[in-house]
Amino acid sequence: MHFRHIKFTIPGTYLSLVLVTLALAGATHLRQDKLPAGDPNNGGLTTPDGFETLVVADSTGLARHIVVNTNGDIYIKLRYLGKGQGGGTVALRDTNGDGKADIIRNFGNYQDHSSLANGITIRNGYLYYSSSLAVYRSKLIPGQLLPDEKTELILQDDHEHGAHWHITKPMAFDDEGNMYVPFGAPSDACQDMVNSPGGKPGSAGINPCPDLEKHGGIWKFSADKLNQTQADGSLYATGLRSIVGMRWNPSDKSLYAVVHGRDNLHRLFPELFTAWQSAVLPSEEFVKVTQGTNVGWPYYYYDQMKGKKMLNPEYGGDGKKEGEGAKFQKPLIGFPGHWAPNDVLFYQGSQFPERYKHGAFIAFHGSTNRAPYPQAGYFVCFVPFRNGKPSDEWEVFADGFAGVDPIINVSDAKFRPMGLAEGPDGSLYITDSRKGKVWRIMFKGDKKGFGANQLASMEKHKQLAHIRTPDEIVDNLDIKTKALGQRIYNTYCTPCHQRNGLGDGSRFPPLAGSEWVTGNKKRLIEVVAKGLEGPIQVAGKPYNDLMPKHDFLKAEEMAQVLTYIRKNFGNDADAISVSDVQRVLGN
Repeated sequence: MHFRHIKFTIPGTYLSLVLVTLALAGATHLRQDKLPAGDPNNGGLTTPDGFETLVVADSTGLARHIVVNTNGDIYIKLRYLGKGQGGGTVALRDTNGDGKADIIRNFGNYQDHSSLANGITIRNGYLYYSSSLAVYRSKLIPGQLLPDEKTELILQDDHEHGAHWHITKPMAFDDEGNMYVPFGAPSDACQDMVNSPGGKPGSAGINPCPDLEKHGGIWKFSADKLNQTQADGSLYATGLRSIVGMRWNPSDKSLYAVVHGRDNLHRLFPELFTAWQSAVLPSEEFVKVTQGTNVGWPYYYYDQMKGKKMLNPEYGGDGKKEGEGAKFQKPLIGFPGHWAPNDVLFYQGSQFPERYKHGAFIAFHGSTNRAPYPQAGYFVCFVPFRNGKPSDEWEVFADGFAGVDPIINVSDAKFRPMGLAEGPDGSLYITDSRKGKVWRIMFKGDKKGFGANQLASMEKHKQLAHIRTPDEIVDNLDIKTKALGQRIYNTYCTPCHQRNGLGDGSRFPPLAGSEWVTGNKKRLIEVVAKGLEGPIQVAGKPYNDLMPKHDFLKAEEMAQVLTYIRKNFGNDADAISVSDVQRVLGN
């Protein structure tokens, strides 16, 4: 910093003032009249006319949610990869105003627990961030990029089960000192956990569902009290299977969430639901959440094509029965199934045209389980809002993250949009979960003249394969598949491991070149039949998720599918016979 001493003369008084010429990095780009230039290729994205995009950083790590401080410093929560493999939190600063981060620092001395670490925000001078089992905070120090090294525990998930499916802990804060945190459901539709959290084909859901006592909902806590557990909070809303994106809307002072719908309608109930229905249903729900909200999980799902809550098959539904679905809250918007809405942001700035003021941006991370149809999502949409509800149809705002269309396997997508944040100048920031790319979208056009003409080109994106509803016949990638092993693989294995056997790059490991596939037959048979949970290494990379049991497969089916994966995806191991399966499983 540079100091100058200047003497002022006031009648009868001499004052010596020290003026500080502020040289704090990051301050230069706060001037709204001097936004940095967008990248020549618009950061690889397509946006409405008048917007420009630049890449702030190329590879921060497996980025999840993001927040931008009032001085422009950026903080990103990363997906946990395992001890010694990264994870934690990363801070970014632009010191010369060109929009590019030239200081990138990892920090955090807290424990992370699984690949679903998620959630980061700033409140009252503290940086709040979460792992899958805890919410922490660290004090931000004015002028410094990194927060205080002291980490405070705000909330601990103290359930005996530890990590499980749908265990993200995004947090939202109201104006009264309350913090809202979801506790996601440990199963897909409240099937018997002894059998499998993913469900056993044809199995019934437990009624009443015991998961709803401490899961499948949002709990309210104090935002400042340390060392809380779920018992310190109060149930705010229920019937919510899985929430990754949640936000307090300052315009109407209400809580909103984007909810992931259940999976596997065809895999679990093939006689009731076609593969096409399973690909496009059930809806991903954009909901306004108030005290006592009940969205209906696990008993009901939302069908966006019918515009109704439908009875889940685990509870007697068949895709046509409504049951008592009308009693449960419908979404503001029902998006097509499996788009994976992972963040929502209400725009408060003035940089963008007026139509964006108070509206909602939603980041769709993209599906993994739409097989035998192409994957969908992988873009950011915008929902115009007025008086606390959508005022017009949703729009495609930013697209091109995947870099390909159609998207057959999730690994084909170059990037997956994940987190959203608004900068102090009204710029929109978007993170990518594959490599940690960060984009900044700015408006440089005519705000008063912005309208239908500028939006027309983005409307055409709704006809692309990763956004439109697939044709049941033409878009079916398995229409010519005849081999039994491949058909079984495409039905039960592709949601996680994908059609190319490469997994999703983070949560689900590849089968290609995997020692778990080409190695010991007995271990492979047992893993597929009995499932697998906890940290493992595959081709030298750590994974920590849950694989459901597949003990419902007949010995012939098990032999066929395991032989298929051992002889495909670049693998060249010997076949597995029916007698091999029977010898290991005793059937």
